[in-house]
Amino acid sequence: MSTSPLSGRVVILGTGTMAAGIAAGFLDAGIPVVVLGRSLDKAQASIDAGRQLAAVLGGPAKSDTPALAGLIESWSDWSQVAWILETITENFELKVALFKDLDARVPAHIPIGSNSSGFPITKMAEGLKTRSRMYNAHYFMPAHLVPLVEVALGEDSDPELGQRVCDFYRAAGKKPVLVRRDIPGFLANRIQHALMREALDLIDRGIASPEDVDTAVRYSFGFRYAAAGPVLQKEISGWDSMAQASREIYPSLSNTDHLAKCITDLMAQGRTGMKAGAGFTTWSAPQIATERANYDARLKAADRKSTRLNS
Repeated sequence: MSTSPLSGRVVILGTGTMAAGIAAGFLDAGIPVVVLGRSLDKAQASIDAGRQLAAVLGGPAKSDTPALAGLIESWSDWSQVAWILETITENFELKVALFKDLDARVPAHIPIGSNSSGFPITKMAEGLKTRSRMYNAHYFMPAHLVPLVEVALGEDSDPELGQRVCDFYRAAGKKPVLVRRDIPGFLANRIQHALMREALDLIDRGIASPEDVDTAVRYSFGFRYAAAGPVLQKEISGWDSMAQASREIYPSLSNTDHLAKCITDLMAQGRTGMKAGAGFTTWSAPQIATERANYDARLKAADRKSTRLNS
């Protein structure tokens, strides 16, 4: 198999929110995009949304970067394609059927990814002839602002090609990581859920309010993590102090395998967050708009600072 850098356009299958955000990142990097959907109108709308998102990224967005709309079932132009990524609805049977179709239709040298966060590529690609070129490629919302992309190997995925996919993302301005084993949650979500389990346990036990949990994370280690990840941070401060604290703290940490009561109670009341108008907090439409705008602005500011420091 070739070890030369991947080069060419990106084909995105699916027309939802993630597709638009993913397209924006490639368009901003000047990489041509093809968006395939079940209807041409939806595919074009996804491209238009991607261009709008790219225009506010603050980078050298290229409004003239080629972008084409097409239909998933009939598209046949795989020339000059570097990478294919599916973002269709999170339905296992639909994804399996799509990968079976791609296995037969797409030239075997082109790598194919799935943005699924819940279904491992090993299961989606099971038994397919070209499963060695298939990967999970997991983005985080909002996809145009969060730099990380997790490229996860399945049991049969080619690690060398996976590294070339990471290199392609790196050249496009993202921050890819190669997850070398097919495990639930990949890398970032496992770390995130370990933190969330402890945070919700503290709320359940009345030790801290939801607001104080957020404040503690944002303005202590979360604040530092924008500058250095947990491993580098402890390289700076010293593993000996961390080891000493762990002997006291680890035995008291939550290791439950059940969802926290505070969350099951909220869900039983239909309070699932902003989309329902209420979670721990009751949200009005103006409050939601303001908080989302502030969230996006903080993400953009963090990304700009990180880019300058790493350049």
